[in-house]
Amino acid sequence: MNTPVIAIHGGAGTISRHSLSAEEEAGYHQALAGIIAAGQAVLNAGGSALEAVTEAVRLLEDCPLFNAGHGAVYTSEGKHELDASVMSGIDLAAGAVACVTTIRNPVLAARAVMEKSEHVLLVGQGAESFAARHGVEIVEPGYFHTDARHQQWQRVRGQTKAMLDHDAASFAFARKHGDGDNEEKAPIDPDNKFGTVGAVALDKFGNLAAATSTGGITNKQPGRVGDSPLIGAGCYASNSTAAVSATGTGEAFMRTAACYDVAARMAYAGDTLQQAADKVVFQLLPMIGGRGGLIALDAQGNLALPFNTEGMYRAYGRGELAPVTAIYQPEQVEHQAG
Repeated sequence: MNTPVIAIHGGAGTISRHSLSAEEEAGYHQALAGIIAAGQAVLNAGGSALEAVTEAVRLLEDCPLFNAGHGAVYTSEGKHELDASVMSGIDLAAGAVACVTTIRNPVLAARAVMEKSEHVLLVGQGAESFAARHGVEIVEPGYFHTDARHQQWQRVRGQTKAMLDHDAASFAFARKHGDGDNEEKAPIDPDNKFGTVGAVALDKFGNLAAATSTGGITNKQPGRVGDSPLIGAGCYASNSTAAVSATGTGEAFMRTAACYDVAARMAYAGDTLQQAADKVVFQLLPMIGGRGGLIALDAQGNLALPFNTEGMYRAYGRGELAPVTAIYQPEQVEHQAG
């Protein structure tokens, strides 16, 4: 029997200590630790990796701190469009939904597509009708609203480009504090913050799974779909290699099939998990301006959490050990709960 492992991410980018108060920072650590503990409870009770990542991402979708589900960002039309995917490493079964507007937990809809249809990806109204038929909770679009995300959108809606989640938060911070001489507080380009959530897990039986979900990008073109619901780009899992969930400049992760590329480097080049993940994040993605990070886990319980940005909300838990959470660069202290 394997020692179960679960890891999650809540987005990556220029996460400055100056833009997070001590109270806000503590709130992120608390939320990450609580969600990891819930995933550990599933795994330690004998639940599958698929069940664990689904539950972890469902909780991330329900937490307004993260850009998924309740707390999703606004499109240029002032609406919400959500995407999610899930994949099982046992048999490469996968499901995904994109551009949904009334599904409370898109990851549950993705799971339903995987288990109850012959398809992998459903979009828009078709995905919503399918989810409703299979008992997935439907909500009014207003459910996804939070004041913080709406204020972000209000501040950036005049910009010509979309802003990737925390970019909008940083822009709002700059507008609020008005310090044009401070580079960290100045308005920054849209490729500095990425709002996606995800989870990877290894269960006691040696099986892997991954799930990814997002509310998209602030002020985005309606109908835009990023990497999160695309198998191989934002999510991938195979017991023979790894489970991977990504967060970053979606188009770059799509163009490189980044999550699958981690697995391919392990399968075809003999790279270790860490080697493969590092090559994708620090070599491949930057060649086309790709910024962000990923979480990856192999069947031996090895874990890699690389990111080429200033920070990435992340956490992991092994067996019965207390969750470990982190926000900033790896050399900075990680927080262990309990």
